Amino acid sequence: MSLHASLVLASASPRRREMLSGVGLRFDVLAADIDESVQGDSEAPGPYASRLALEKAQAVHAQRADAHVLAADTVVAIGDASSGFTILGKPGNAEEAKEMLRLLSGKEHSVISAFCLLTPKGEVADAQAIETSVCFRDLSDEEIDAYIDTGEPFDKAGGYGIQGYAQAFISSISGSYSSVVGLPLCQVLLALEKQGLWFAHSFGCSE
Repeated sequence: MSLHASLVLASASPRRREMLSGVGLRFDVLAADIDESVQGDSEAPGPYASRLALEKAQAVHAQRADAHVLAADTVVAIGDASSGFTILGKPGNAEEAKEMLRLLSGKEHSVISAFCLLTPKGEVADAQAIETSVCFRDLSDEEIDAYIDTGEPFDKAGGYGIQGYAQAFISSISGSYSSVVGLPLCQVLLALEKQGLWFAHSFGCSE
């Protein structure tokens, strides 16, 4: 780690690193270590993801006050405000992964990716939560078991990665693909552009 870049990504996610590197950004990586527990039964998915993104950014800013800090958090949730949400974290074992995938099978769910960008002064330059709807086709137990055997579910919220083998399960998506991967890239780049860290207009990306 160089510790000289003017942008720090507060995340250990290889997918977020790949997305930012893929558009030519230079940045350091410093993962945040925070408590990611849901606060009670009433914390909704969007506010939960936004809170974690802010807390991650603040934790890393305490170590790197010389740079902008970008943090993000992705939440997979099923349900609605009237019936109640079920937030699906990262499965800890094969049985948890199987339960999550059975729950998602044949249903629509939400993926919320929130990000927070702090200035070197610790001020919030931008913070957004982007919600995307994803619909799974019906999955057989054999398909679920085969997917779990790939090992892909275990470091991903909801127990699947849209950019991997689980592409075969998704019948439709409404919203931001990159947000489901883990970072709403267009919105993040526009926020970085406003801080002079990237030039989104060069690639035709506009608000």
